[in-house]
Amino acid sequence: MSEYEQLLASVTERLNATSQAHILAHLDDPSNSPESKLAFLQSISDIPLESLSNFLKGALEEEEKLKNFDPNNITDPNDVIEPFSGNVISTTSTNANDIKLLEEANAIGLDAIGKGQVAALLLAGGQGTRLGYDGPKGMYDIGLPSHKTLFQYMVERIQKLGLLSSKKDIKCIPFYIMTSPLNHEATKSYFEQHGNFGLDVTFFPQGTLPAMTSPGGKMILETSTSLSLAPDGNGGIYPAMVKHGVLADMEKRGIKYIHAFGVDNALVKPADPTFVGYCIQQGADCGNKVLWKCNPGEKVGVVASKGGKPCIVEYSDISKEMSERRGDGGRLIFGAGNICNHFYTLDFLTQVVVPNLGNMYHIARKKIPYYDESTKSTVKPAENNGIKLESFIFDIFPLSKSMAVLDVSREEEFAPVKNPPGTDSDSPDTARMLFSNVAKKWLKEAGATLTGEIDSDLCEVAPMKSFNGEGLEEYSGKEVQCPFSIV
Repeated sequence: MSEYEQLLASVTERLNATSQAHILAHLDDPSNSPESKLAFLQSISDIPLESLSNFLKGALEEEEKLKNFDPNNITDPNDVIEPFSGNVISTTSTNANDIKLLEEANAIGLDAIGKGQVAALLLAGGQGTRLGYDGPKGMYDIGLPSHKTLFQYMVERIQKLGLLSSKKDIKCIPFYIMTSPLNHEATKSYFEQHGNFGLDVTFFPQGTLPAMTSPGGKMILETSTSLSLAPDGNGGIYPAMVKHGVLADMEKRGIKYIHAFGVDNALVKPADPTFVGYCIQQGADCGNKVLWKCNPGEKVGVVASKGGKPCIVEYSDISKEMSERRGDGGRLIFGAGNICNHFYTLDFLTQVVVPNLGNMYHIARKKIPYYDESTKSTVKPAENNGIKLESFIFDIFPLSKSMAVLDVSREEEFAPVKNPPGTDSDSPDTARMLFSNVAKKWLKEAGATLTGEIDSDLCEVAPMKSFNGEGLEEYSGKEVQCPFSIV
């Protein structure tokens, strides 16, 4: 029996058992090449067919529950939303005890880094399409004088941390990068061209799941020999880490702590020792770095407690009264805004998250291209005709037994790059200005006097020069002309 025949028999058996055999209806059309038929069968073999119906069932039940959810009339104790009651501290605090605690946390984090216990985990599946850039978003240049990419700024911060640690080695922080099927090869190629920037880098692609009909849950063909597939959301990072052996690799290396973050923040601090150290200090199994909301109407999910468990609650699920509630000092009670910046212990991921992966999916109703048998072509519908299953990286928060939250400065740690140049918010222009403002702040705190174009958005301090404002004493008492680029 040939490889093709063996694969066909195996796939057919699985499809029959899961009532999905309809997708083989056009396999033997004369126009299909042997290569396309084999590739189709291989793609099916990677799909968790036996779990799809349970994924869909749970997601549909959640969708129905959300339809009927009224934040002003909660009757189920498991739906009761309360302020997060776990450990929370702010890096902007002026309290002497808080400052001391965070200094100790930073030392703990650097010690763990020096021992090789900390890994940086980047979610880099996004494309630069909305920015007008045809390529991985991490390869985008926001226009600072050095013209480094988002990837390179992150890489240099990791290198600098390695040198600041007791190991004094730029390679002491393993760097794991989750790509998407769309940009996996381009991302790997970019890093290979730069010798992985001297780092220990591991790439692995995010998973995909087939689009399905609703009701019915039947997989949708896009062509006669291909399914309509879609990324399974940023929560797909967990099954992808299992599938590609990332968790096993971390365990083999002796990794104990993981810092995960998104690619579209120009000011992100990979493996941030203060955040990692704070979570270790508090005995947390999971942590979230947040920005406190500017006002009650800011449309961002917040860390809260639901049914006594930590979670992210979307702004639409909080009543107006709750969103406006303030505590001591006028600080919003429901204010811990989520920015996709998380900490985990490896034990939490392997022992708690992995066994619960099947209960994480949500429904996204979409216009799904489908194969029309009568015209033997792909049709792009004008209306939603199917569903995609997706999960979110924070869906695992309720599994945490000890979660810690670190509130950080918006101006110093969050410069999102999402919208096209020229946009008033979350654009390369706003990110460049935020980056420049941090560089100018660091120099002023080091004792420098800024001259020239003080408002310039072309000022930068290279991450290899300073990770968090340290090491700039040489500029004390000196004049620095703006714009500047300090390397």
